[in-house]
Amino acid sequence: MDKTQKKWFYLSLAFSMAILVFILASTFNEDTLQYLTHINIWFLFIAIGLRFVSFSLWAARIKVMAASLCYQVKYSHCYNMVVANLLIGAITPGQAGGEPVRIHELYKADMSLGDATAVVIMERVLDAVILVALTVFSLLVMGKVIWDMGEGIVFVIFFSLAVLILFVVVLFFAARKPESAKDKVMRLLHWIEAKMKTPGIHRIIASTDVEFDNFCSGITAFTSHGKKGIIQGAVFSVLFWFSEFIVASVILMGLGLPPSISESMLSQIIIALISMIPLTPGASGIAEISATSLYALFVPTAVLGVFIILWRLIMFYLNIVFGVIATVLIFKREISA
Repeated sequence: MDKTQKKWFYLSLAFSMAILVFILASTFNEDTLQYLTHINIWFLFIAIGLRFVSFSLWAARIKVMAASLCYQVKYSHCYNMVVANLLIGAITPGQAGGEPVRIHELYKADMSLGDATAVVIMERVLDAVILVALTVFSLLVMGKVIWDMGEGIVFVIFFSLAVLILFVVVLFFAARKPESAKDKVMRLLHWIEAKMKTPGIHRIIASTDVEFDNFCSGITAFTSHGKKGIIQGAVFSVLFWFSEFIVASVILMGLGLPPSISESMLSQIIIALISMIPLTPGASGIAEISATSLYALFVPTAVLGVFIILWRLIMFYLNIVFGVIATVLIFKREISA
């Protein structure tokens, strides 16, 4: 990692740890120790195992989507790129830094840059469509509860939802009218170039001019002979998000609490939506605070802090550990190549 990445990495960890310490301190009481003595460690192992299931489903999604564009990418290669992208996602705002890693690794698997970009962006489109649908459903089911959470969280939820919808609309527009979309993108970049007068912008414009064409050809391939990949990718996306969201319920059972599957799943949907806003590295602090606000509605105060810590350990800190291992494997491959 360079100095900037290290700064984000340490900032991400420090901010997350500070929030976790505050949450634990504010919820700790005499009943907390009682809950700690009854933790079922096997449920925690199951929760960790579900993380590997999630990685497997994500890797399978990439493989089938690449295959629909006539590229045979090894499953092991897809799996390693998924895990490696977790590290960068943990140290970039809104967990948005993993896309370049996946694009790079698909390119290394002999995909064209445009097709690799199309696969990764189509992944995000599927995620966005699923999260929008799930969020609308959760708003209908938990509408009153969400409104009672305060204006700040409600604003973030609707802002996140609007951003996702805009993202999907823009990409559908680019797929249906690529020339018009490219013209608008290039006009925006030329306007930025005129305002900023930075030499680096010219290189970005030149690269965008070429790669936008590559991307559009990849999207066109998906909407023609690659439709099977979109359908299969959507199935794996639904399974992936289910495996991600169910982890919290397993942790609750490990703490001797009911799984509260419906309440927990709806809470996870909202947390996932809020975490996509690029405000802090790896959504540090944002995820903890939103989870605390939501789970406080049905998790006893005495064990709430412990639950949030275990949930973040499995869903965030283990990402860093696994991501480091996968990244080292990539570095070794690059060095030996």
